[in-house]
Amino acid sequence: MSRLPQALAVLAVLALALAGCAPSNASNASNTDAPTALGLAPQTLSVYAAASLTEAFDELATLLEDENPAVDVQVTYDGSSTLATQIAAGAPADVFASADQKNMQPLGDDALVGQATLFAGNTLRIAVAPGNPLRIETLKDLARPGVITVLCAAQVPCGAASASLLANAGVSLTPASEEQNVTAVVTKIAVGEADAGLVYATDVVANPDRIQGVTPAGADAVVGHYPIAVVADSAHAEAAQAFVDLVLSPAGQAVLAAHGFLAP
Repeated sequence: MSRLPQALAVLAVLALALAGCAPSNASNASNTDAPTALGLAPQTLSVYAAASLTEAFDELATLLEDENPAVDVQVTYDGSSTLATQIAAGAPADVFASADQKNMQPLGDDALVGQATLFAGNTLRIAVAPGNPLRIETLKDLARPGVITVLCAAQVPCGAASASLLANAGVSLTPASEEQNVTAVVTKIAVGEADAGLVYATDVVANPDRIQGVTPAGADAVVGHYPIAVVADSAHAEAAQAFVDLVLSPAGQAVLAAHGFLAP
């Protein structure tokens, strides 16, 4: 009986030794295997977004990556009609954010995207060179002889909105060019290839040193509504939904508002 305490002591030491050899999840888990904020595995999330969303979505992409280090968000910007056509043709997008409902609707009808939700609004501005050297103040000024005006193409949301705004004002003009996205309109004015054009209010906010904005009469009657949806066959559906949720969240809405977007 005198040996029992001694044996128990040996067993206790062995138990402690074995416990010390056991792997620790906290210390031995690799960075690549460690769960992110949402438990997402390493992946690249492909977001297709209207060109007017560039600055806001760049910021939102960074926010999602900061919360989920395993996710690399890649955003493709272009005219909504171009992006919708690419998605319909099978482009590997995970999220689609359009500058209008017209280009989202056919994808929804064909079950190529999930439920679309409106997340922002936008209105048009006359864009001119800084200082407004030609003193362009109204929509009629865009049709003045000698004024080089560029617009978005009719199938692009900013082009359709421009056509509505001009029609409401009774202004008819033939643009020097019709661009496939609003960024191209901004660029032509900024580099001096055009005197004026119609762009979104958010483009003026994003380019304070390149263009100046003039608010035309009737602008508040032509509001662009932006929907967002997860692409139906997304290979990264959970991360895609996380991005959509971020856009719709108070934090996401604050980012959009800071870039000049209206509430949906």
